[in-house]
Amino acid sequence: MIEVNAESYFSENIKSALKNDPPGEWMPKLPDKCIRLSSGFPAPSLVPVEQLKDAVASLLEEENDLPLHYIGSPKVAKLKEQIQERLQEHDIQASRDELLITSGACQAIDLIARILMDESTVIAIESPTYMEALEIFQNYTSHFVTVPVDEHGLDTEMLEEMLEERKRKGVTLPQFLYTIPTFQNPTGTTMSTERRKHVLKLADKYDFLIVEDDAYRELYFDKPSIPLKAMDQEDRVLYVGSLSKVVATGMRIGWVAASPEFITALSWFKKDLGHPFAQATMASFLENTDMEKRLKSLREAYKIKCDALLSALEQYLPPSVSWYVPEGGYFVWVKTEGIDTSELLTEALSDGVSYVPGQYFFLNQQDGKAFLRLSFSYENPKEIDEGIQKLGNVLKQMLSGK
Repeated sequence: MIEVNAESYFSENIKSALKNDPPGEWMPKLPDKCIRLSSGFPAPSLVPVEQLKDAVASLLEEENDLPLHYIGSPKVAKLKEQIQERLQEHDIQASRDELLITSGACQAIDLIARILMDESTVIAIESPTYMEALEIFQNYTSHFVTVPVDEHGLDTEMLEEMLEERKRKGVTLPQFLYTIPTFQNPTGTTMSTERRKHVLKLADKYDFLIVEDDAYRELYFDKPSIPLKAMDQEDRVLYVGSLSKVVATGMRIGWVAASPEFITALSWFKKDLGHPFAQATMASFLENTDMEKRLKSLREAYKIKCDALLSALEQYLPPSVSWYVPEGGYFVWVKTEGIDTSELLTEALSDGVSYVPGQYFFLNQQDGKAFLRLSFSYENPKEIDEGIQKLGNVLKQMLSGK
């Protein structure tokens, strides 16, 4: 009997992709009763379980078996209309031909990568950036241009310098820029209005697209930011959105809003890889939910949690440690001095608190050794305070031992 060597059957680009670290392999097992400042998802109390139960019951009562087929539930089409209406509230006009519903933002990003990228494609990314997006892009290319993020978001002056230098030297320019302009993951920063205008001008001047990941924009504490897509006059922005952060992550409802040519190509590869039942359930939920009231409640809850985290950082962390103050979203980005936060995590977990080491958000992981991402979305203020006190103690011990 001949044993099949699976790898010999893989395509060359798959063999190349499999040389990267496996997605999520870095994540350690969390000890029991660990305070989870690593979790990028909402606390159980903020997930509308009862309303979703009612949505399912209402859906099946109204449509019987229709939502349980590949195609059949009118609510699937209704969901697209509901998302169009939500986008209009953000000054984004998207016709039916300019909108594709996806299985979460990650499927949207992967589909975009499939239609825009191959092994020779150059793309520009923020540094640091969303780790899952980075993993997706690395499956398609090894050619990246990284642009730093500061307290005002993507440094567009640095982006312009990079673009001009590449053009002057005759080096290939990026096909697109992937950016999270509002409450960026992992830094929590928000791109200023001036920089938003600048990056759109650069896209036009240097002829690249922008993939705007806007998963957190509705979770603002004070006032909303204008999406790049709403400012886009050239149809250069492919806008990725999601209901994961404001309803439930496991529902996997996301979308892409872009010009019809892009949506047609994305649909070609998505085919029927959607979740009709989840989409119909979400439509039923939205029909019977005051989303503005829900969003107001979420903003208030996350503001309280964020304030608790920031207060604890001031109280318990050494003076050498710094961080950005977010205006919304889920995260606070922390910089230590002379500490490898991957090594620190082992001690922190032993003490009962978790976070995400910064290195996993960087193309060159060495650039992120001194950083860590804290999430305030999951734990309550008391647990947040206790977790930061534990983290502060571990940090002080490590610093004193140097």
